[in-house]
Amino acid sequence: MRLKKFFNLRKLIWKGRILLLAYDQGIEHGPTDFNDKNVDPSYVIDIAAQGGFTGLVLQKGVAEEYYDKLKRDGVNLVLKLNGKTSLVRGDPVSRQIATVEEAIDLGAVGVGYTIYIGSGHEEEMLVEASRIQSEAHRAGLPLILWIYPRGSGVKDIKKSDLMAYATRVALTVGADVVKIHPEGNMKDFAWAVRSAGRVRVICAGGSKVSEKKLLKKIRGYMENGGSGMAIGRNVWQDGKPLELAEKIRDVVWG
Repeated sequence: MRLKKFFNLRKLIWKGRILLLAYDQGIEHGPTDFNDKNVDPSYVIDIAAQGGFTGLVLQKGVAEEYYDKLKRDGVNLVLKLNGKTSLVRGDPVSRQIATVEEAIDLGAVGVGYTIYIGSGHEEEMLVEASRIQSEAHRAGLPLILWIYPRGSGVKDIKKSDLMAYATRVALTVGADVVKIHPEGNMKDFAWAVRSAGRVRVICAGGSKVSEKKLLKKIRGYMENGGSGMAIGRNVWQDGKPLELAEKIRDVVWG
């Protein structure tokens, strides 16, 4: 039976590219990323609505509390289904804290899940992600996998090789989109894109960097097969986030 995933993925794509505003960092990073403005989800929802983003990534609690505003502002919600804090030491594990059913109830157009390949807990996350993939696709929702190589199993392995490993895992698990932290040079990134097959590869924005450096990196990703960005702090920590969003859009859509 052919699943409906490719039809609904179009809700997150415009002219073949994806531009997500990520605001799921609260559980992972705690309050350290926020200031008096961006600590308010309404402020970031406004950026998503006015900044031309194809989707906004939220955890369940924020999406529930601001459901009316998301609906009123016409923001495409991607609900992140797992999460962890940075307080626990040892190999990382991020377990499910929201369901596909809850994503549907909130009007989400996609779901996201993080896998830490190389962690001693990798198997738990792979099994959970596989089940979520089946549930999401049966409901016509695309799955975006955040895949980061972290843990005791990745020591002494080149980060650029691990990047391609991450995208191949996304293809194998059945993701529609994979978000990675690019490592190495653009040739390495292009190989990671090829390793993903038909899975679309989007890149993390990471911590705040200069505008010039950020736009240069994004241009390189787009020229080497990337399908877009999932960017957060670089935008909503900026003093003029809508102006920066416009510049990012110009690069992503070229």
